Amino acid sequence: MTSPLSRSRSRRAPSHIAGRVAHAVFGGLLALGWLVLPITATGAPGGIDTVAAGQPVRSPSVVPGEADPGEDETSASDLVLPVALVGAAGAAAAFTYTRRKRRASTRTTPGGDLGIPPVASLCELDRQARTSLVETDDAVRTSTEELGFAAAQAGAEAVEPYAGALAYAKSELTAAFRLRQQLDDAFAEDDSDKRRLLEEIVARCADAQRRLDAEAAGFDQLRALERDAPRALEHAETRFRELTTRTGTADAALADLRKRYALSASATVAGHAEQAKDRLVFATTHLNQARQSVDLDDQGPAAVHLRAAEGAVDQAGTFVDAVDRLAADLAAAVGKLPAALAGTDTDLADARGLLQGTAFTVPRGDLQGRIARAESVAADVRREMSAGPYDPIDALRRVEQADASLDEALAGARSREDADRRALALLDQSLLTARSAVATATDFVTTHRGAVGSEARTRLAEAARRLARAETPGTTGQTLSPGPAALADAQQADGLAREALRLAERDVRAYGNPYDGGTVAGAHGGGGMGGAVLGGIILGGGAGPGGAGHGHAGQGGGPGSFGGGGTRGRRGGGGRF
Repeated sequence: MTSPLSRSRSRRAPSHIAGRVAHAVFGGLLALGWLVLPITATGAPGGIDTVAAGQPVRSPSVVPGEADPGEDETSASDLVLPVALVGAAGAAAAFTYTRRKRRASTRTTPGGDLGIPPVASLCELDRQARTSLVETDDAVRTSTEELGFAAAQAGAEAVEPYAGALAYAKSELTAAFRLRQQLDDAFAEDDSDKRRLLEEIVARCADAQRRLDAEAAGFDQLRALERDAPRALEHAETRFRELTTRTGTADAALADLRKRYALSASATVAGHAEQAKDRLVFATTHLNQARQSVDLDDQGPAAVHLRAAEGAVDQAGTFVDAVDRLAADLAAAVGKLPAALAGTDTDLADARGLLQGTAFTVPRGDLQGRIARAESVAADVRREMSAGPYDPIDALRRVEQADASLDEALAGARSREDADRRALALLDQSLLTARSAVATATDFVTTHRGAVGSEARTRLAEAARRLARAETPGTTGQTLSPGPAALADAQQADGLAREALRLAERDVRAYGNPYDGGTVAGAHGGGGMGGAVLGGIILGGGAGPGGAGHGHAGQGGGPGSFGGGGTRGRRGGGGRF
């Protein structure tokens, strides 16, 4: 495909030629004028002097005279000036052409003298793509949150058009993250492939944000926060009171998890109750300010404070829900472990029998290594279970991975039906660990998005995509049979989600400690302001080293709203934050 820059250059080529032709024609006309001028001047008595003096020109009388012996000499001298002018015009055209060519070959900004935007380097384009991913992901997450409040207020049917716009934006963002993952996996073979993928990432992100921006005005009319602030405020206050109660319950649940399981089992939610309280402190401040504004019939500020409070309440709910979900996942893992260990024992017996046979589909040494690993894992897990508190999700993950390795070696000795059946049994275990890992990483990115960069978000998006495929075995695009393909997707989703969490935690550490006195490095003000900036509730945070974001924040600009990059900060802070 011809690039836009090439097409614009090809369109400009005729204009260059036309310019050179114009120079030549102009020179020719000048020469012709000089040729005609002597004839005109000599053909009329008085000639130019008579006309210049304002006198009438007399009709000439033609009287034969003596032959001019110097006619040839005079004619030659009359042609000197026209010929010189033609030569000068040609020289001017040649000079213009040479100058243009030299300028084109030496300038550092392609097309800069003709108003064409400079072509970004790959490094610049890569930074732009990372920034676009972070900003679009933030816009989608903020829009999802406010859409939930709108649905609770106006009903699901009323928000259908905006839900459709959000679904479209999510699909474009998912595709953009997929392209970023391809780049990170080094699928692009050369610079032209990299440029093509990066440009498509930027284009898809822009399209997603435009779609959200296009619906922002209508969404504001639906919510009508400025007009109907009292009712929306009442709903937010009700939700706030519910979460205040649940946060206390989460504290007790965390204490119970620490007693029942190893500390590593609850490490991902260890500070969730405190972080939920931090968000509720921020919500309290802005609910009170919103209530005061409503009482004064000052609807504009009421809407701004209400949006800030809604975002904080929503994130407090995310923290509390994560504690409840982890407790359920840990209990489910405890229930699945005995069957998982029994399945491993069965596969170990089959593998030992295969070693004694004569037909091998894998090298004997490789099979012996897989057997030894599975035996070691099964023994370690049984010892942990009997020794006291342990981490059941981690134990189930290790058993499933060791058993899957055995199962792969045994696949050649089993019928396809038996292999699929065993893979689907392992899939049930793998899905539990994958879902838990994806949910944990999603919650962390959502509640710390002011600091999390594009790398962690890309891994998380790919993990979610793999998990979705694993949950629907037999979907298109899988080269293996349904059972093994789904199992592979679930295992990859688990690994990618855990990597995403690690990268996101790294970004937050680089950003600063968000709970040191209720502030975050680079964000000022108490009352939960630091957590609100870190959580992306107040716009103006910045992505960490994993991807260019928005730069470290100062006071913050105001709460985010439904919309893309052009509209989601429309409420602004107005100095209130």
